Amino acid sequence: MYRDTSSCNTYNYGDALYWDARYIQEGGSFDWYQRYSALRPFVRKYIRPSSRVLMVGCGNAVMSEDMIKDGYEDIMNIDISSVAIEMMRRKYEYIPQLKYMQMDVRDMSFFPDESFDSIIDKGTLDSLMCGTDAPISATQMLGEVSRLLKPGGVYMLITYGDPSVRMPHLIRPVYNWKTLLYIIPRPGFEKDEGCSSAKKSYLEPVPTTENGLLPPSFVLEDPDSHFIYVCRKTDETELIFTPTH
Repeated sequence: MYRDTSSCNTYNYGDALYWDARYIQEGGSFDWYQRYSALRPFVRKYIRPSSRVLMVGCGNAVMSEDMIKDGYEDIMNIDISSVAIEMMRRKYEYIPQLKYMQMDVRDMSFFPDESFDSIIDKGTLDSLMCGTDAPISATQMLGEVSRLLKPGGVYMLITYGDPSVRMPHLIRPVYNWKTLLYIIPRPGFEKDEGCSSAKKSYLEPVPTTENGLLPPSFVLEDPDSHFIYVCRKTDETELIFTPTH
């Protein structure tokens, strides 16, 4: 496993000081990659509204707010930035379904084992993968995610990382995850009118090889697509992955 530099820059995205300074400077709200409206079909398919949800690396995004408006009842939001957490606590102090705590995803020992039905990650693993200690940080974070998930629980990872750079971190046997892959275009992407390929449904899982990789013949409609990995924590007796409805 290695550091993923495909979309990294010189900033240390794993450093709380970087994020504190950024949130002080920018303010407002910002959702990485995709808004909830685009992710809603996947969230509703795999995460029940009654689930206890953990949103890791929540930042100042409005996705949790949008989920509450959509009927979700209990979302714990964590972020490494104390500035972001204090900002969001003040913003949502009158919405009891939303809770906020400053926390590093590499050490979530505050929570007992199997505390959550679902964990959503929109760009947090990506941030750690840009750090100089990326392999260690990724292992620490995903180990904590696995520990906190209840059996049958779902870790939903929204990322720019294709299977060649993300699956090596997700398929470790110790996690006991069954993983499905979806691919959606970036917001605003328009398909070339001259393209003759059949229209793809973004709501269907993408077939992968035995190693979880894309087949050699697979072509991305949008080169800057986002990848959604739905990782379900199984027990030793489970053989199939059945989504909720």
